[in-house]
Amino acid sequence: MKERELRGLIAEVKTGRLSRRAFVQRMVAVGLTAPMAGMMLSQAGVAMAETAISYKPTKAGGGGALKLLFWQAVTLLNPHFAVGTKDQEGSRIFYEPLAGWDNDGNLIPILAAEIPSKENDGLTEDGLSVVWKLKRGVKWHDGMPFTADDVVFNWEYARTPETAAVSIGSYRDIKVEKIDDFTVRVSFAKPTPFWADAFVGSYGMIIPKHLFADYIGGKSRDAPANLKPVGTGPYLFVDFKPGDVVRAKLNPDYHVPNRPYFDTVELKGGGDAVSAARAVLQTGEYDYAWNMQVEDEILKRLEGGGRGRVSIVRGGNVEFIMLNVTDPAVEVDGERASLKTTHPLFSDPAVREAINLLIDRGSIEKFIYGRTAIASANFLNNPERFRSKNTKFEFNIEKANQVLETAGWKKGADGIRGKDGKSLRFVFQTSINAPRQKTQAIVKQACQKAGIDIELKSVVGSVFFSSDTANPDTYGHFYCDAQMYQTTMTQPDPQFFMNQCVSWEVATKANKWQGRNISRWQNKDYDEVFHQADRELDAVKRAAMYIKLNDLAVGDQYILPVANRLNVTALNANLAAPISGWDNDLWQIANWYREA
Repeated sequence: MKERELRGLIAEVKTGRLSRRAFVQRMVAVGLTAPMAGMMLSQAGVAMAETAISYKPTKAGGGGALKLLFWQAVTLLNPHFAVGTKDQEGSRIFYEPLAGWDNDGNLIPILAAEIPSKENDGLTEDGLSVVWKLKRGVKWHDGMPFTADDVVFNWEYARTPETAAVSIGSYRDIKVEKIDDFTVRVSFAKPTPFWADAFVGSYGMIIPKHLFADYIGGKSRDAPANLKPVGTGPYLFVDFKPGDVVRAKLNPDYHVPNRPYFDTVELKGGGDAVSAARAVLQTGEYDYAWNMQVEDEILKRLEGGGRGRVSIVRGGNVEFIMLNVTDPAVEVDGERASLKTTHPLFSDPAVREAINLLIDRGSIEKFIYGRTAIASANFLNNPERFRSKNTKFEFNIEKANQVLETAGWKKGADGIRGKDGKSLRFVFQTSINAPRQKTQAIVKQACQKAGIDIELKSVVGSVFFSSDTANPDTYGHFYCDAQMYQTTMTQPDPQFFMNQCVSWEVATKANKWQGRNISRWQNKDYDEVFHQADRELDAVKRAAMYIKLNDLAVGDQYILPVANRLNVTALNANLAAPISGWDNDLWQIANWYREA
């Protein structure tokens, strides 16, 4: 679809000659997704659709216990420190953002009274500010009122470098001011097309000023509420054993009538994905199991028991392998994997190219993930409008051998290639999980045929994805040569997702390894285009910029996408649970209930 035609359709929606639904259908027909179509209308001044979340119970409580199973256990309950998704989910039981994303990419108000639009004077024509009106009558779990002061404080807390918040990227470059007790203005230094970042979704959960004000900056990790949350959410804190279990109970003063339905919530951690799937789908011991990274053949067999069902929702999550730009074996000024070092093997582009050719993505999709993932050469996969058509993946052992041979990597007597006294041997780590170990094995086998020796390392998920700054085995430290995991896309817009490759987000000792750029890859062109996209109000031009960012990141071959993983959960057959591909699974836990 040409730009002129697209703008004409948007104009028809604004004048009422074309319905919002018809516009979205037209966009889907030409390859866009509903979330992106909705954001395009929003940017053009058309208010987002109001989505009604289905909820049948007529009173709060009476639902008994809701039992949730996470095979990666929660390690902390402060959303600003939630490096892993499981810590975001644990925090979401207690804390809430101003708004969240439904599966169609619509913004749903939670602590906001309404979604900002040009019609209600929440959005400006120049894209330089947004005004949020807050819901009145909301109380923190200790009875204190929720006000604009709390919102402004979260901005101050997250943007302070010494706090070392993983959410700093959403708050560092904005200004937040209180207009009155229930209104705040978020101002941007430049025109900002994606204004629904700060205070929205996973990184938008708001913590109380009165409990965290004394713990901003260097003392941030000492706050008692990091482990004993006091939020505004539908459930009150009862107990937390890090790495094991979170317990909560119904909040009788919750700000939404007749909610929540369940009397208690237990979030149990540990085990493995297959056991978690079995506990929901086969035995019915639990109501929900998170992140079903289980071979599809097993999921289908377990579903046959009829106790539960598998929910598959498409989003932007990607399973990928990253190669370390730095040298994890060398310590500089007390820091391993320092930016002052370069990796002795991967600094050779030929090595990176060969490894990319040795990833059999097609077999990984077909024999491991099945309907739960789509093999991909792209880091940015959705919404479809941002998906690059310039990339492709290839599995070719013969070509990989040729690339290495031409670059001077010769096979020794042991069959392992070497050059300038260096052998092509490295350590490849990931979390303990059957599909990941099988993926590792597929890659290792192919690499052996090209003269590359890989040592496989597997780390318990609760450790690998831990926020513990003292643990060298976390994926954030990346004290290894290569690693694989899934990175989640919790917004139907790529701005926050793609800042995982900007230079100012590099994970280092100085920021307590909380930076989102874990591979430590840096590229001036990438930084420049990211800044341009960050302020480009034209939706068509902006999409082209994000495609270019994807191509830059994957083109240098330190970032090696494997598959676009779909959001797969296991649900009790009678559990009504709105799941979104663009937000945390527990984003609407207040509206979960059990069908009769």
